Amino acid sequence: MLANRTTPRIYIAATRQDVGKTTTSIGLVGALKKRLTRIGYIKPVGQRFVEIDGHKVDEDSVLIGQTYAVELPIQAMSPIAIGPGVTKHYIDGHIGDNMDEKVQEAFCRVAWEHDFVVIEGTGHAGVGSVLDLSNAHVAKILESKVVIVCPAGIGRSVDEIELNAALFEKHDVEVAGVIVNKVLPDKVDYLRPYLEKAFHKMGYPLLGIIPLNQDLPKPTLNQVSQELKGEFVAGEHLKTRWVDRVMIGAASSRNADIYFNSGTLIITAGDREDLILTIMEAYEGDPAMDISGVVLTQGFLPQPGLLKIMRERPIPFISVPYDSYTAASRINNMTVKTELGNETKIRLIQDMIEKHVDLDRMIKAANLKD
Repeated sequence: MLANRTTPRIYIAATRQDVGKTTTSIGLVGALKKRLTRIGYIKPVGQRFVEIDGHKVDEDSVLIGQTYAVELPIQAMSPIAIGPGVTKHYIDGHIGDNMDEKVQEAFCRVAWEHDFVVIEGTGHAGVGSVLDLSNAHVAKILESKVVIVCPAGIGRSVDEIELNAALFEKHDVEVAGVIVNKVLPDKVDYLRPYLEKAFHKMGYPLLGIIPLNQDLPKPTLNQVSQELKGEFVAGEHLKTRWVDRVMIGAASSRNADIYFNSGTLIITAGDREDLILTIMEAYEGDPAMDISGVVLTQGFLPQPGLLKIMRERPIPFISVPYDSYTAASRINNMTVKTELGNETKIRLIQDMIEKHVDLDRMIKAANLKD
């Protein structure tokens, strides 16, 4: 039995991956701290992890813990991190069946002397079932109500909520409400009455409609470098710049001005010294030129003299092993997560949650006891 049955809590689930569950959790922790002061956070089961002091911990727990200076042991915020091969070991019986207790003990540590706990799930309702740790099961053993985040639309939103809510209800977990994310701003008012009616019919309150923000999916240069296994050869101190658009530098240097737009990341072969020189000359003529940076492909680098000049200019250059087409494709297909230390994006997320989610209703739902 769960020892802590009094601290208010809410479980943030999603209908599928990359819907905005972590973004919602980040915003909720920040917004709730303004109202309740001591907010705990836990991601009971994580799939993307980093190693800290020899322990595998979910990267979202690290992000939220450091962003909001959460005074909790990181192992309590991320008790179970699923790495390669774990599912096979569990099915073969090589992993004990005490994971429920581990999750419950971690939650109680997180909840101790806190006013509210945000519990972040992993993927859709059934993720983790192979380990007997589905989101529905974890919400059940933590005695938490659930808020489900789903993507924009009417039919799609209702269909996905119906499918996921069925598993929560099978585990006797109450769905406290729905948040619809990434809605085109000019569609919010149009969709709201239809979504309210549809979810009301299903018995779930609509807690919020979050408009799509075009800045949130933009990667930073640092994220691009990591995705492309790259290395900054110049301008690494500018790695937090956002990338608005990607252009392959196939034009001749005399037509290179088509690339010189704010936020543009130029991709070109590392030995295109003519284009590199043109970019730097354009900067000399206009110090306000704010392209995002330059990706140098195929592992080629310009000759040492030019490289020295590049390092004297406030323009980031990243050397990557891929060809231009592959580099551009990988960037366009990136799943962009919120990056630790990106205060601008985190502040934007928090403001969106405060403005578009009914926090009072959520807090009230979390406080209700059967």
